[in-house]
Amino acid sequence: MKILDRKFYRRDTLQVARALLGKKLVRRINGLDLTGVILETEAYCGREDSACHAHRGKTSRNAVMFGEPGHAYVYFTYGMHYMLNLVTEGAENPCAVLIRSILPLAGIEEMENRRKRKGHELTDGPAKICQAFGIDKSLNGWDLTCGKQLWLEDYKKIPAKSVIATPRIGIDYAQKEHRNALWRFLAKI
Repeated sequence: MKILDRKFYRRDTLQVARALLGKKLVRRINGLDLTGVILETEAYCGREDSACHAHRGKTSRNAVMFGEPGHAYVYFTYGMHYMLNLVTEGAENPCAVLIRSILPLAGIEEMENRRKRKGHELTDGPAKICQAFGIDKSLNGWDLTCGKQLWLEDYKKIPAKSVIATPRIGIDYAQKEHRNALWRFLAKI
């Protein structure tokens, strides 16, 4: 399969968030490829978006978002979970897409061992994905276009009629217009 190049990420964040549905997430760890098809994403659209980590400016935590697109922004939250975001648009325009849910394809037994779970709960949330795929802070800033350790590939085309857009989850702190924005995308497959 074709690894997604920087041009894929260097577009409008909402376009990238939709286009990521059906793409394959690949994590190579200890010689084993863990893979899954992306089913749910959320867009975070820069300084103007009060739900975005970059809303209040550049910090050591969110600095990756201010860099080139096509890099992983991995952060730690709630004192226990990692979250994987993909930097979009261009340098100094801090936008990213959170990967919220995937359908496991390969390396499922390894994912189950990491999560101590099976079935639907294996990768149906952003923290669950990171735990199942062994994604942690060591991959913050990782270049997703180089094809080593962590990358994305073309996989399955999701027709527009199979995509649902809803408000994002867990952003009660954001301004009403941003809480209500239809920037969460789900694939019906």
